Amino acid sequence: MAQLYFRYSTMNAGKSTEVLKIAHNYEEQNKKVLLCTPSIDDRYGKGKIVSRMGFERDAKIIDNEISLFKLSEKTRPDCILIDEGQFLSRTQVIDLTKVVDQLNIPVIVYGLKNDFRNHLFSGSEALLLFADKIEEVKAVCWYCSKKATMLLKFKDGKPVERGAQIEIGGNDKYVSVCRRCYSKRLELK
Repeated sequence: MAQLYFRYSTMNAGKSTEVLKIAHNYEEQNKKVLLCTPSIDDRYGKGKIVSRMGFERDAKIIDNEISLFKLSEKTRPDCILIDEGQFLSRTQVIDLTKVVDQLNIPVIVYGLKNDFRNHLFSGSEALLLFADKIEEVKAVCWYCSKKATMLLKFKDGKPVERGAQIEIGGNDKYVSVCRRCYSKRLELK
């Protein structure tokens, strides 16, 4: 029986690498995979899943105009893999539950759980509510050896705790940190 998986972590935990690895494993067995990424993620160009290790693949760009259920019904993949799931809407997540429940197609979504202010992204909130399985992908704090659970955002070289929730960026803007290092860095600013 198919399930909806939400695998979350902070940045730099290997989520995109995992998406590409799973796609490779399915395709090596001659199975069809639908790779997707939200249209808002344009860090490496729209419609691209790129890992920091240098692996990349083209992916279907999804936005609020695309019904993932209808697309899946038409293409009938063996699995759907979605990167940057935090940018999905609640409606899109509910659509994914229909893919799983009515079409019996497994869906695996990778993404961030919380933003740099420690608020849930709307897509992550919906995934936490509707996913059959929720799994954490471990990451290491940028400053110490503890598990990273938060994102620290930088502007002009200084940590910030205010601003727009969504600002696409990588290590140039964000680092993954543990709670202690998060608090410590914000106190020092």
